[in-house]
Amino acid sequence: MTDIYDLVVIGAGPGGYVAAIRAAQLGMRVACVESEKALGGTCLRVGCIPSKALLESSHRFHDAKHGFSGHGIKVSGVELDLPTMMSHKDTTVKGLTEGVAFLFRKNKVDRVNGFGRITSPTTVAVRADDNERTLQTRRILIATGSTPVSLKGVTVDENRIVTSTGALSFPEVPRHLIVIGAGVIGLELGSVWSRLGAKVTVLEYMDRILAGMDAEVANAAQKLLAAQGLEFQLGRRVQGATVQGNEVVVEHANAAGEVTTTRGDRLLVSTGRRPFTDGLGLDAVGVKLDGRGRVEVDGQFQTNVKGVFAIGDVIRGPMLAHKAEDEGVAAAEIMATGHGHVNYAAIPAVVYTFPEVASVGKTEEELNAEGVPYKKGSFPFKANGRAKAQRATEGFTKILVHEKTDRILGAHIIGPQAGDLIQEIALAIEFEGSSEDVARTSHAHPSLSEVVREAALATQGRAIHN
Repeated sequence: MTDIYDLVVIGAGPGGYVAAIRAAQLGMRVACVESEKALGGTCLRVGCIPSKALLESSHRFHDAKHGFSGHGIKVSGVELDLPTMMSHKDTTVKGLTEGVAFLFRKNKVDRVNGFGRITSPTTVAVRADDNERTLQTRRILIATGSTPVSLKGVTVDENRIVTSTGALSFPEVPRHLIVIGAGVIGLELGSVWSRLGAKVTVLEYMDRILAGMDAEVANAAQKLLAAQGLEFQLGRRVQGATVQGNEVVVEHANAAGEVTTTRGDRLLVSTGRRPFTDGLGLDAVGVKLDGRGRVEVDGQFQTNVKGVFAIGDVIRGPMLAHKAEDEGVAAAEIMATGHGHVNYAAIPAVVYTFPEVASVGKTEEELNAEGVPYKKGSFPFKANGRAKAQRATEGFTKILVHEKTDRILGAHIIGPQAGDLIQEIALAIEFEGSSEDVARTSHAHPSLSEVVREAALATQGRAIHN
């Protein structure tokens, strides 16, 4: 008799591999299908992790050249060793992807290499090279993530015209990097190469950067990044890009239709991502997609086809690795116990520029649109002792609370270690906490976290240090 899996997961990114491990912990027999040789998906291989390695390295290089003197450290002859920087990035990625393989072995998850295609609600065909095998299963979980959105008139070659994947591996620092899209990917990778010496021009269709994030914080981020050397051209519609020798020529128009040409030696296309469902056989088994190509699921992550589930970038919601992880855990627990939980109001988002930008919950724009009565409290990093000691005083923390109940509705931070500081507010939102709860919690002194406490106090009009 053919062995039957309790669950076959298609995709070994953050959502898929976490779901596979959690399901195995809950006693299921699990297989995880992945077409790439390395586990971890886009995030570990060519996304979150390598970009953060380059952000950290480039920040240290920039600080050595421009920031050490303020701390009384004199240095000279600082030079960039790009191959070693890239080697550090690759070593970091390799260690983490191998770590996922170890976790699969530890938890007895069967790793199946190849491209998975759903042939029925209980079978997955896996093709590797010229061979195909069929896995029998009681449940299927789609966790295939997303892929970069293409742009009309712009052909990616991952050499002169690149996605984020190519921008992680330039062989030399670009003379002039043009970035299409002022979202998270464009700003992070634009920051990396700007710090290393490239001229960076960011073309954005909207009239602001970081669409969807709190406007006050986004405006502050634009000013700070512009001061660091990034050039922003907003309200620009890219009409096409061509490679001419060692140059990329980009044509873009303003709202009036006036066309401008910008020339650079590299072009990064970072105009968003779309769910990856190509070749999965969804049509054949009748899995429904919505108007944006996302897999439709119910409150328990099950599609309209019984026994077929989906999580992560292929379903609605923000395309974030930690959102996919939370859904992977919840989906596995629902399958095993009938219970699982994801609070979408408490999922943080972070932009790892310097300073970092982080948010959780509602923005002011959303609260105004929904007619929710709210109060806000802000506190600047320049009034914080630890920030002064670090010479990192740009930015502020803003907390939004319900006007009547004091329940925290959202928080937005731009400043040093914002991605870590936002977690306190995410926890408060998860447990329906108030600004009073945060304000009355002792925070270590001196620490950056005191900025969060002072912002909570400010919602009540009683900040101490400002």
